[in-house]
Amino acid sequence: MKKLSARRRHPLAALVVLLLALACTGGLYAVFAPASKAQADETAQSLAIDEGKKLFAVGCASCHGAGGQGSSDGPSLVGVGAAAVDFQVGTGRMPAQQPGAQVPKKKVIYTQAEIDQLAAYISSLGAGPSIPTEAQYGPDGADIAKGGELFRDNCTQCHNFTGKGGALTHGKFAPSLEGVDPKHIYEAMQTGPQNMPSFPDTTLSEQNKKDIIAYLNAVNGDDTVSPGGLELGGLGPVSEGLFAWIFGLGALIAVAVWVAARTAKAKKS
Repeated sequence: MKKLSARRRHPLAALVVLLLALACTGGLYAVFAPASKAQADETAQSLAIDEGKKLFAVGCASCHGAGGQGSSDGPSLVGVGAAAVDFQVGTGRMPAQQPGAQVPKKKVIYTQAEIDQLAAYISSLGAGPSIPTEAQYGPDGADIAKGGELFRDNCTQCHNFTGKGGALTHGKFAPSLEGVDPKHIYEAMQTGPQNMPSFPDTTLSEQNKKDIIAYLNAVNGDDTVSPGGLELGGLGPVSEGLFAWIFGLGALIAVAVWVAARTAKAKKS
């Protein structure tokens, strides 16, 4: 009988088989493994942009143009950023009810999720200020005294020294800052809505904005006590002067009438 010689395997054959198995396993894992966090975030952002575009087409395109390029009825939104959208829509100023010298604050008609989708779409048109985080506008690490100094230097000309607001020219006005969400105050300083100038980080740093917000919370908070007694709305010389004219002059007239009546009575006696 012819003996069949046994075939000997190459010493590296087992290693090659193992590497092929690992490669196949890795390929299968790449196919069936869940998407990475970066891919998931990118997908969520794309969905938000798509939904925001639909909302924009219904509620905003008639004034701002189909692509946000602006028109005779509304400015371009290219490059305004997410912060401008969050402020304008989140305070109810947009969509505007009617054109005018200034669009006032009103009831918000969008949910926060829809506002975020609109912001995502507008951000996709051009880079701009992003929505601030709570760490940026929160009270932690804020200097209230410094905030008061900055507010008096940059804001009191329009908003009054305690943020009560005031009248401007041609039907415009500076709104009251009492009770306004700190996030929206930060966004207003970032973006300069309507008649307000913008204060980017090169003008007022992130810390400066935090200090100003802390000051406004301190002077308008629920626990704030006015050491001066009757504050007359905190409107400054206008209300104080009116109070002096009405009550001060009125008191002087009353005293003069009383003195005259007493004098006439004394003469008759």
